[in-house]
Amino acid sequence: MSDSGLDLVTGGPDEPIEPTGPGRRRADTPPRKPWGRRIVALLVVVVLVGAVVVVGGKVKDRFFSSAEDYTGQGAGSVTVQIPDGAGGQQIANILKEEGVVKSAEAFYQLSLSDNRFMAVQAGYFSLRKQMSSDAALGALVDKANRVEGKVTIPEGARLDQVVDIIAANTEISKADLQAVLDDPTELDLPAVADGNPEGYLFPATYEVPPGTTAVALLKQMAAKTVSVATDLDIGTRAKALGYTGEQILTVASILEYEANNDEDYAKVARVLYNRLDAGMPLQLDSTVSYVSGRKGDVFTTPEERDAESAYNTYQNPGLPPGPIGSPGEKTIEAALNPAQGSWLFFVAVNLETGKTVFSDTFAEHNRAVAQLQEYCKTAPEGVCG
Repeated sequence: MSDSGLDLVTGGPDEPIEPTGPGRRRADTPPRKPWGRRIVALLVVVVLVGAVVVVGGKVKDRFFSSAEDYTGQGAGSVTVQIPDGAGGQQIANILKEEGVVKSAEAFYQLSLSDNRFMAVQAGYFSLRKQMSSDAALGALVDKANRVEGKVTIPEGARLDQVVDIIAANTEISKADLQAVLDDPTELDLPAVADGNPEGYLFPATYEVPPGTTAVALLKQMAAKTVSVATDLDIGTRAKALGYTGEQILTVASILEYEANNDEDYAKVARVLYNRLDAGMPLQLDSTVSYVSGRKGDVFTTPEERDAESAYNTYQNPGLPPGPIGSPGEKTIEAALNPAQGSWLFFVAVNLETGKTVFSDTFAEHNRAVAQLQEYCKTAPEGVCG
């Protein structure tokens, strides 16, 4: 008996010993798998190979086949917008839809291999129709084909100036602009504007894509004013000074015309507040010329100063009924944060440099006016009017 517990059959000396039962070990004759399993495995391999061939064919067709494409530089004209963040396939689809290229595939394949594609930027472009993909890509990276569509409104600009600037730099007509300003109900002006857009079209640079309407642009400018007012917290800060947000914008618009240097904005604001507190008329030529339409110098005539108008601060106490132009952020901030001082008068004594003298008394002010008069005797022609 064996200690292993397995029963062995022992043969003669010429017969091999062969284990039986579960201990059988014949390396030369391993158990064979049924034919059914072999057939299934073979079918799986065939299917996988077929799939690789099909997918590989599609990849080859996509990247190596010759997609339909125009030849040459094309003809005609079309304005195309490339959205911000657009990739090669999206741009290819846009060009195909606009009739620029014959197939999106041809342009897309080119975008994958041509380094120029990395220079394509978002924006509006004037392209031709039926261009080759190569010509279309070249046109997209050529700055000469970019439709800029920008307009810059300077600080202090009044409505008539805003109309002139927009009409001169965009496709929007003066007639369309004036029609909107005459009936600004679509501009969503704040209630304090009382339907008057003067002072509520914020001075800044605006993108004006082709097809922009007068309403859309002017509405954007009005919304910018509300946004800046919110950022500067005009309502709360104006109340702390004893004024309304509308009055702050009015003061800021005056600063655009009465102050000549950034450092003087807050000082002029203090003079205005001091005179208002003292019950003195503001006596500002800027508000008078707003009504008379005088341009070219900083002075007004006796006849202008005698004219009846709510904006005539020589004849009426207090602030005018509204802004006299579009104030920028610097003047709004100065109106909200006036300098400390007891000045009641100011006058520019050098109209070229903008040097301004601030005075507490009328006698001091008269001496400063004499400096201005002396300066004007030798000033270049046209500077003093």
